[in-house]
Amino acid sequence: MRIARVFPRRTKSTPVDDLAFIGSPDLFSGNLEIDKIHISVVFTWDIPEAEQLYKEWSQIAPTEIGGVAIGTKGGDFVPGMYLKKGYVITSRGCRNRCWFCSVWKREGDIRELPITEGFNVLDDNLLSCSDSHIKNVFTMLTEQKKKGHRIEFTGGLEALILKQWHAEELKKLNPAQLFFAYDTPSDREPLFEAGKLLFDAGFSKKSHALRAYVLIGYPGDTFEKAEIRLYECIKAGFMPMAMLYRDESGAKNKEWGRLQREWARPAIIYSKMKN
Repeated sequence: MRIARVFPRRTKSTPVDDLAFIGSPDLFSGNLEIDKIHISVVFTWDIPEAEQLYKEWSQIAPTEIGGVAIGTKGGDFVPGMYLKKGYVITSRGCRNRCWFCSVWKREGDIRELPITEGFNVLDDNLLSCSDSHIKNVFTMLTEQKKKGHRIEFTGGLEALILKQWHAEELKKLNPAQLFFAYDTPSDREPLFEAGKLLFDAGFSKKSHALRAYVLIGYPGDTFEKAEIRLYECIKAGFMPMAMLYRDESGAKNKEWGRLQREWARPAIIYSKMKN
């Protein structure tokens, strides 16, 4: 079956094959041999656009709207279907119940999936999986490394449950980047402890492989508190990446937007890390 996937916007992870489309159909879309159309929505603020795309694409073939923004629970991961080849998801869900995160509401507790090939791991909470699953993921990634791929963990790893053997196996993979998180004050001590484990395993601050997502601008946050978290990431040995909080409407505060941009540009962050 030929399934076209339609996306309201392009991101770095959007597929680029012949059956992946951005936005409205063009003059030639009606000539495509398509059996079904899936409109994939990642951001809640793209839902109105997706509804308009549904009206347009449904004239070509049977059309469905899905994706994390709609609350669609994910099934087994199919490489290259909704994410560019190279991205991989080996588990879904999370045991944590963070108020600002929709993963646990949509996916429930952690569940392990069949492991497919890929080199950029996007799992919601890989380290919550069983030791055997994590080891099998590392084995798969070792083979990807042998093929010349740069390993990345951009989905995020939980500092609180990082173990020494995790750190040692991660170092063997020599990842280009692996992300942790420092969103709220409770994340501070686990991040510092994770840094110690990773440096003991052989990671270096100079490589800038250790990264940390830092959520800013959420209700009750202040510029002072946010900058403390960002600078403490640096102190813990992690290069911070500010992530601006948005509600379901996607509205942005301009002042917070300026701070986010300042802490999302590597060149600027490097200069801060040197000071």
